[in-house]
Amino acid sequence: MTLEEALKIYRKKDSIEKIFHSLKNEIQIKPLRVWSEDSIYGAVILGFIAQLFISLMRYEFEDLKHRSTKFIKKSLKNLTLTIKFKKNGVKNYIFANFDQINSLIVSKMSGIT
Repeated sequence: MTLEEALKIYRKKDSIEKIFHSLKNEIQIKPLRVWSEDSIYGAVILGFIAQLFISLMRYEFEDLKHRSTKFIKKSLKNLTLTIKFKKNGVKNYIFANFDQINSLIVSKMSGIT
């Protein structure tokens, strides 16, 4: 094995370890107490989707690039959205519990229906 090959293997291993570290410590996937392979697979997939969502938010919003995952999660947990449907089919969006991150998200939602 050459030095370059060893370095490539190490970098792949390091990136995988960082992903699982994030899933365990930031996304907080707890020890899985399930009995089927499908349940384990589902829990891990949900963790990856959560991590992807936060990564996409960091990509989309410059202000979030250096915010911790825990801070982003806390902010999202606090955001409340109520959708009020009127008889004519019009939807009213009512947001509550704003902070800096939530305000960024809501400002981007102007085109979402």
